[in-house]
Amino acid sequence: MSSTQSSTPLLSPQLLAQLERLELVSRKIFRGRLKGERRSKRKGQSVEFADFRNYVAGDDIRFIDWNLYARLDKLFLKLFLEEEDLHFYALIDTSTSMDFGDPTKLQYAKQLAAALGFIGLCRADRVKIEALGASRKNPAPALRGRSSMWRMLDYLNSIEPGDNIPLAQGVKDFCLRNSGQGILVLITDLMDKNGYESALRFLLAQNIDVYVIHVLSQAEIAPDVTGDLRLVDCEDGDIAEITVSRPLLNRYQQTLATFIEGAREFCTRRGMSYLMTSTETPVEQLVSNYLRQRGLVR
Repeated sequence: MSSTQSSTPLLSPQLLAQLERLELVSRKIFRGRLKGERRSKRKGQSVEFADFRNYVAGDDIRFIDWNLYARLDKLFLKLFLEEEDLHFYALIDTSTSMDFGDPTKLQYAKQLAAALGFIGLCRADRVKIEALGASRKNPAPALRGRSSMWRMLDYLNSIEPGDNIPLAQGVKDFCLRNSGQGILVLITDLMDKNGYESALRFLLAQNIDVYVIHVLSQAEIAPDVTGDLRLVDCEDGDIAEITVSRPLLNRYQQTLATFIEGAREFCTRRGMSYLMTSTETPVEQLVSNYLRQRGLVR
């Protein structure tokens, strides 16, 4: 990573001002232990009246409606809409292939995770951002409240590329340690020789809204190279010697388009949201336009 990228703040003052007006949205009913700023469809004991039900022995008599009892000579309990927590998780692929481009895909992923995490912190959500495969040596903090922003940024700035574990293994490890409901955003380039399907199937077993953000650099989307090249796989050292020609570039574009469409179809058919983005797309545009259209923020 260049010194320019590493010294650039993940969240600019202009971006922070824009993000403060947004909130994360879960499509599923979630249950938390603490009361957050959201209203659920579950009846509880909060501040906004919702309904009545018959009193049952053992119920808290503080919630009996005595005015109704005086009129009907029956005991009814007042029910209220309960405010609950939203859990937000961001999983960042830190394999060596993410350390590519200008800005690198990893730097872009960190900025996107910071932006979404900040939205959650502003709304008192439970926020956890984690680098895949790095949980043991660099455990991710559990965050809540705007005052946790600096801890979030410190953790994100500490993330380095090079954890070349299989994508499926990293996701499985996360799923075994986290069972909270809410929203999960996986930010990855999906570049794994074993494929991405197994990793995404692990996420399907969680009762959670899954968003797959597929990050590619512009050099990968539209490579500007010609002539004889010696390609070295940055993760396992495999070598391939090729001659780049227009027909080869055309085949590459077709293969990439097929890969992207396959990932989109795999996710869509299983109820997961998929979005491919270039690192040249400003994060504020990605969040406020594309992710808003897909229902992640409002």
